[in-house]
Parts: sequence; C-alpha cells; structure tokens
Amino acid sequence: MGGFVLRRVLVTIPVVFCALSLLFLLFFLVPGDPVDTLAGGGGQRAVSQSVRNNIEEKYGLNQPVANQFVGYWGRTLTGDLGTSYKTNTSVNDTVKRTLVASARLAFWAICIEVLIGISAGVLSAVKRYSFMDGLTTISTAAISALPVFVLGYLLQLVFGVYGGQHDWPQWARLPVQGIGPDTWALGVIPTGDQWRYLVLPAFTLASVSTALVARLTRGTMLEVVRADYMRTARAKGLLERHVVLRHGLRNAMIPVITYIGIDFATLMGSAIVTETVFNWPGMGSRLAEAISAQDVPVVLGITLVIVVLYVTANLLVDLSYGWFDPRIRTSVREGR
Repeated sequence: MGGFVLRRVLVTIPVVFCALSLLFLLFFLVPGDPVDTLAGGGGQRAVSQSVRNNIEEKYGLNQPVANQFVGYWGRTLTGDLGTSYKTNTSVNDTVKRTLVASARLAFWAICIEVLIGISAGVLSAVKRYSFMDGLTTISTAAISALPVFVLGYLLQLVFGVYGGQHDWPQWARLPVQGIGPDTWALGVIPTGDQWRYLVLPAFTLASVSTALVARLTRGTMLEVVRADYMRTARAKGLLERHVVLRHGLRNAMIPVITYIGIDFATLMGSAIVTETVFNWPGMGSRLAEAISAQDVPVVLGITLVIVVLYVTANLLVDLSYGWFDPRIRTSVREGR
C-alpha cells in the first residue's frame, strides 16, 4: 500500500507543474496589459512611459518570459504566491481567506449530495417503476437541465422577495446575499443565524451534482440488485434493508464515490456562478474578479490550490476503493 501511495503522489507532481506552467504562459497570449491594472488605469486612461517603466521594473515584467517563469516557480516553491496587482495585498492571505469560505460551502453541498442523492437513487432502484422511481427520474432530469444561476435567482425570488412580501414565518425568509455573521463551530458547523445565509447557496451549488449522484446511484444499484450474491443473501434470511445496504449499496458505491470525491474539488474551485449570485466570498467569485482584472498572481495562486485539491481528491478516491471492494485492496497489496 505504501508503494502505491508513493507512486500516486509522484504522478501528481508533473500534473501540477504542467497545469500551472500552461496557465502562466497563456497570460502572455491573451489581450490586455497588466501594467494598466497596476497603474490603476484599467485601460481607461493612458499610462505614462515613466510610470510604465517603474511598474515593469518593480514586478519584473520587463524581463524575458523565461526569466519570469523561473522566478514564478522559484517563489512558489518557497510558499510565496506573490502580490495582487489590483489590491496590492498578499495572494497567500487571499487564498487562505477564500479557501475557508469555499470549503465550508462545498462541505455542505457534498453533504446534500450524499444524503439526498444517494438516498433517492437507492429508493428509485429498489422501487423500480414505482411512483418514487418516476419522480426521481423526472426531477433529476429537470434539475440537471436547469442552469445554476437560474435556480439561484429563483430561490432568491421565492425565499427572499416573495417570502418577505407575503409575511412568511421568519425561519422561511432567508437572506439572499453575503456570508452573514461568519460564525462557525468546529470550522464548518454554522452557529446562530449563520445557517440562514448558508442554505440557499449550498442547495444551489449542490443541485446539479445531487441529481447526477441520484441517477448514478440508481444505475449502479440496478446492476447490483440482480447479482447472484444478492439473491444468496436473501435466501439466507437476511432482512431486506441489510441486503440492500450492506451487500448492495457497498458494491454499488465505487463509481459514486469516484464522482463525489472529485466533485468536492470541483465545487470548491468552479463555484463561480453560485458564489457570484449569492455574493459568497469564496475562491470562485474571487477568481472571476481576478480574471476580469488580469490579476495574474491571484489567478495563478487560486488555480494552484484548485489543481492540488483535484489531485488530492483523486488520490483519496483511489485509496477509498480498497475499503469498498476488498479485491482492490488485495491487488494493491500484491503490487498489481
């Protein structure tokens, strides 16, 4: 097992290097000039040549691309992600702040996926061709086809605007913008009124993934319920819920765990629309701002975190296979 983990970790190094290097070089191909951002012009007013020269000298933008590339990786390997062109603040501080906000939102979105998605998929497979199966099939198809920003604005309209106009109970009238008091227990558990600010963005972020998890769970469970070992378990007199949960669900979980594990990194890094709609101060919204402002250090810093999250999620998913399927654990131990 140790050798397997080491090999997987070593594979992630060139992945991270190539992804960040490609993104770094792409910034020299896109239109625009970061000097305008640094000078505060933003392309709206001319920047004098003396100011331009001073900025290029300070940030090393007058050096050849190769030198800038080496300097970037030299700073990155020492833990220095640079300084934001737009705000002149440390990118490290920006990443830490936005990473925590995105992690909390993604955590609860994953909880919704697991609780609702897997439960709906299992019930739909066990009760095939029933009303529950039809409801799950139709609802998941509808949610998958609904754009995230449309769902976000609909939830804001219903629980924010409509609920306030029709004197709904206080618990049903939810805030539609911001992160709220930012009070958490154990890092991820909302305390006080914090949950009110979390509900709408968490459900919006989890909507499409929950529908996909439900459909994926249903498909894999339909294959499992017809397996010989399921009939054998029933013949031994086991309760139906034990047959489904202990024998069926565990063997059907490998593709579902693969999706959920990778989706956690996806939710943290690509929740641009959700975080923008609800003004949630996470990595997605900050990344969108940095891209529009050509704030290269912030884009590279956040992208580095996202890439590392992806490869880490892949590694953890691979390791989790052994728990769900002992055959995989045996083959890893034997080096196959």
